[in-house]
Amino acid sequence: MLTITGSSLATDIGVVGLFPGKAILVVDGAAPKTYSVGATINGDSKLVEADRESATVVINGKRQVLIIGQAVHHSAASSGNSVILKAGDRGHFMAPAVINGVSVSMLVDTGASLIALPASEAVKMGLKYKEGRPGRANTAGGLVDTYLVKIDTIKIGDVELHQVEASVIEKGLTIPLLGMSFLNRMEMRREGDQMTLTKRF
Repeated sequence: MLTITGSSLATDIGVVGLFPGKAILVVDGAAPKTYSVGATINGDSKLVEADRESATVVINGKRQVLIIGQAVHHSAASSGNSVILKAGDRGHFMAPAVINGVSVSMLVDTGASLIALPASEAVKMGLKYKEGRPGRANTAGGLVDTYLVKIDTIKIGDVELHQVEASVIEKGLTIPLLGMSFLNRMEMRREGDQMTLTKRF
């Protein structure tokens, strides 16, 4: 669910279904409705992209990527320094991120010293990871090759960071991890099933 708080009233937009060129959305608690790319959702909200993995909406001129089962609460009047994540069914926090312009769902992992990316995702993001500093990491599957790289931009909600260190894992990693190279630059506050990340620098 994406909550947009404007100066007049809030708009809640939730994604319940995704298809190429279309998304099934729940707007302000109403019955689910199918929207095609290009359609106006509500007021200043418009669906601009949709595929089987995510929907992209433009709200008050700002692009937001929505993924089924994830939650980002965004205040249109905010300074762009905070984002609120909501825990999933298993209690894990997932962050719908955009890295170098590519949408990806990341698992918040305070135990990871760096952002960790599977090699397949790094390729999609245009990272020439084999030019990075090689290393080895001990995982549940044994020792694996890693490459230290820098991400040009990573954006979650309205929070955007530049030149963030990441480790690309050649084998064994199935989901990108949002590690401490990003989280160290945030103030993290958890209340129940919500986690607020506020940019410190």
